[in-house]
Amino acid sequence: MALLEICCYSVECAVTAQQQGADRIELCAAPKEGGLTPSYGVLKSARQAVSIPVHPIIRPRGGDFCYTEGEFSAMLEDIALVRDLGFPGLVIGLLDEDGNVDIPRMRQVMDAAKGLAVTFHRAFDMCKNPTQAFDNLVELGVSRILTSGQQSSAEKGLQLITELKAHSGVLKIMAGAGVRASNLNLFLNAGVEELHSSAGKWMPSPMRYRNTGLSMSTDAEADEYSRYGVDGESVAVMKSLIERHHV
Repeated sequence: MALLEICCYSVECAVTAQQQGADRIELCAAPKEGGLTPSYGVLKSARQAVSIPVHPIIRPRGGDFCYTEGEFSAMLEDIALVRDLGFPGLVIGLLDEDGNVDIPRMRQVMDAAKGLAVTFHRAFDMCKNPTQAFDNLVELGVSRILTSGQQSSAEKGLQLITELKAHSGVLKIMAGAGVRASNLNLFLNAGVEELHSSAGKWMPSPMRYRNTGLSMSTDAEADEYSRYGVDGESVAVMKSLIERHHV
């Protein structure tokens, strides 16, 4: 049966996703950045509150995946923390200036993450040559690749996703980016074994008092009185579609 991973930006969301049938959680901070490393407090709380596998993302900033020495050294520290806290896996991706998998640094990552399942995230979609990147990641011993098939959504990239899946062997291919209940059957019919969705929606802040005359964000258009969270109903619907497809 296809596995459903839900991307969560808080411990509360992870608990909701688990209650509604998620098989695994990718735990992140900063939804508008596409996911950054969660804080120590969030990591520790998640370990206590969630019993299904939780894979935290190791990503020190938004933007590209070519990191400075300082950023990379912080990433290795975060990997050590995630390992010490007893998480079963993590999510990471590093590229060099030419858009190839950064093999020397990924070797250090695999060494630091020994015993953990390593998912190479959508940095894969920014690779120059997906076939070469795929071969590099097989060689490195990565567990899975999260990919949209190098397109703006996994639906558009389904052809590359199925091509990669045909070669994958022990390396799992997980489709992510715009995966939702309305298009889930496309992926299930194509035999995609792992599906990644944020199943999220923006929800209004509970704050009654609002000082609307100023902003804490560098984006003047940002709505600071809305929060991104998992829509439990959406998770439940996706899970039931997967189960129905499997019968």
